[in-house]
Amino acid sequence: MNITDYPPIADDWERRATIRTRPRRLLENDDKLIYPLCRQPLVLSATFIEHCAQWRDFVLVQSFYKFINDVVIFETEIVDKTARSIAKNRFSLPFPLACRRDAMTVVVDEDYHALVALDFMQQTVALTGVQPLDLPGQIELSHALPAAQAQVPAHLQDAVELIGVAIAENTVTHDVAAFAKDNSVKASIRGLMADHLFDEGRHAQFWTRLVRLYWQSATPADRDSIAQVLPVFLAHYLTNDLQNTFNLHLIEHLEVSPDIRHALREEVTALAFPITCQHPLVGNIVGFLQHSGMLQTPAVTHALRDYLPASGSRP
Repeated sequence: MNITDYPPIADDWERRATIRTRPRRLLENDDKLIYPLCRQPLVLSATFIEHCAQWRDFVLVQSFYKFINDVVIFETEIVDKTARSIAKNRFSLPFPLACRRDAMTVVVDEDYHALVALDFMQQTVALTGVQPLDLPGQIELSHALPAAQAQVPAHLQDAVELIGVAIAENTVTHDVAAFAKDNSVKASIRGLMADHLFDEGRHAQFWTRLVRLYWQSATPADRDSIAQVLPVFLAHYLTNDLQNTFNLHLIEHLEVSPDIRHALREEVTALAFPITCQHPLVGNIVGFLQHSGMLQTPAVTHALRDYLPASGSRP
């Protein structure tokens, strides 16, 4: 690997990481929302608006708990695992020391993000008195990575893990940015998201640079093998099945008539977003593939032809 192609992030981390520069944020007791309406389709459905308005805050609080739970799973069980393996030189792909040091800054950041998320969950329970329902034990990435890894030779499984985490880190950055800008939400939560975004932008660059280093050194055969499983990864990563399951679980906890419950289920289930080039996250993923150099590989372009815009090569 040519380390001259890798600008380190550790110095930037020393100056700007939120764990070094941000005080603890405290949840306000005001009339702002705890979770954006636009991120929870259940509360925007016609049946809910007409018959269940009194349950809006309950649904939003539970949705916030799920968001926090997802963050903790993503940060500590997936990103932390990959970054820690790289930092400790236990990854099958050998990265230079500068990359490994940067990887450890990601470990520190991600564990700190999980700590802050759990702090906000505790503050929310104290403020609202609403206890979390049973929360999912996995996120979409929990299924997407092993599904893709199962279809490549053993020596490529870590490479697929690296690319999958890089895709996720690049898409979560854009997702958090939208959350941070929603003025209907409590200022402390928007601040939490802005802090998270501040670190995740650095992480997105880190993972993109690592993938670029790997991709430059990968053999044509290995590139082709990885390209073939990218659609498998995206099909699992972009599905809304887990969110639908959670929404249906929420509906079961609303004190409404059977007819209203049935109508809510029908409306929520119909909200599936097709996984095509029009999916809101696909543009971000294509951008990552472009910047990492992967999209310049014909096998990648061919494998992802159904996800790419008409030009076939640019986001």
